Amino acid sequence: MQLELISTTFPEGKKSVCRRCFSCIPDPGAENEVVNLYPEIEYQTIEGFGGAFTDSAASVFSLMSEAAQRQLLDAYFDPKKGAGYTLGRIHLDSCDFSLEHFEAVSDPQDTAFKSFSLSRWGRYLLPFIQAAEKTRGKPLTFIAAPWSPPAFMKTTGKRNNGGALREAYREAYAKYLGTYLLALRKAGIEVRRVTVQNEPLAVQQWDSCVYTAEEEKQFIRDFLSPTLRAMNLGEVELFIWDHNKERVYERTRDILDQDTDALIRGVAFHWYSGDHFEALRLIREQFPEKILIHTESCLEYSRLDKGDQMRNAQKYAHDLIGDLNNGVSAFYDWNLVLDEQGGPNHVRNFCDAPFLFHRDTGELEERPSFAHISHFSRYIHAGAKGIAFSRYTGLFEMTAFRNTDGTITAVFLNPTDKPLPVQLRLRGNVSTFSLLPQSIATGILRP
Repeated sequence: MQLELISTTFPEGKKSVCRRCFSCIPDPGAENEVVNLYPEIEYQTIEGFGGAFTDSAASVFSLMSEAAQRQLLDAYFDPKKGAGYTLGRIHLDSCDFSLEHFEAVSDPQDTAFKSFSLSRWGRYLLPFIQAAEKTRGKPLTFIAAPWSPPAFMKTTGKRNNGGALREAYREAYAKYLGTYLLALRKAGIEVRRVTVQNEPLAVQQWDSCVYTAEEEKQFIRDFLSPTLRAMNLGEVELFIWDHNKERVYERTRDILDQDTDALIRGVAFHWYSGDHFEALRLIREQFPEKILIHTESCLEYSRLDKGDQMRNAQKYAHDLIGDLNNGVSAFYDWNLVLDEQGGPNHVRNFCDAPFLFHRDTGELEERPSFAHISHFSRYIHAGAKGIAFSRYTGLFEMTAFRNTDGTITAVFLNPTDKPLPVQLRLRGNVSTFSLLPQSIATGILRP
């Protein structure tokens, strides 16, 4: 058995990748600086990693040169040299990261949705998605979420600033969502999963809609689930919440019961309110059949120090490790690419992204966050099982998985300014190495 350790650091802000190989020797009785791996103890199955195809990201992609487009597509989706993305998230109608408001039907008199059209939705998005799938060589697996029902279906009559779905439109809205999924299927986009509402407790200055737990439960049970089945979309899996982790357990507890349990495949969440990894563990303990998926994360310019890219990137690794160690099966980042401002979008809530395209120079800038995400997505493959481990110190963070080919992958985050020694022990063998300072590293043990 041999260990390959791939480490990424950013000396003076420039990415440096170091590959080292270490032999494994019979355990000499090591007691100090030990990390133990226990592949016989398995946890969740990994489904994959991906990001969001937003209207904003797709519009930026449309401005890029062919060479820059190829650089971006290869980085994310090339199956041999890319980050290994296999998943995608899409918004139904406009979201905050759209160029303007749009919806597939805006006429309250059109109860049969005869005017339904994907023309605005697909202006930028379809070419971007098609290019990504061509690069990958096979379709991506998509989850979809609405940010707001059509304005005429809401209590406020507006897409922005919250409001709620009017009771009189619940049946029509369920049919509207089903119509959307069928139209996407006809366009070649197979949506495997849907959440009822993006961030259902957030009253935002952009497209948003509020649901209580009871309203979300009723909509799924009495309208959305039966409507999708009637439209031959019964295979589409429903996920609840799609909001931050601080209330994810309560929402799950309040929605799941004997009537809804069989209708709901899992729970989706975001990262914006802090770690709350224990809340994920509570769901795994209390509802072990439900799948946990991380559906959105980004570095918001309103809440971060733009200059501290290393700390911002390490936030991704920290959150991914905490999520994965507490049962998460899939990870979706937010915008795949944005412009140099962190946009565009119609409410100017600019954010960072793993890639920024500088419109004035034509440069595609890779941010440190991309390398940190890639250390997970490139080496932890679909079908991998989480495995047990123990570590001698909390100075570094880690997670570990066994891939279907028998390789064992461990990802380490060392946010300190000093090297940290490790004696990695597995089945009576030990490999000794040091984690580089301020590094993200992936160790691969091959039989």
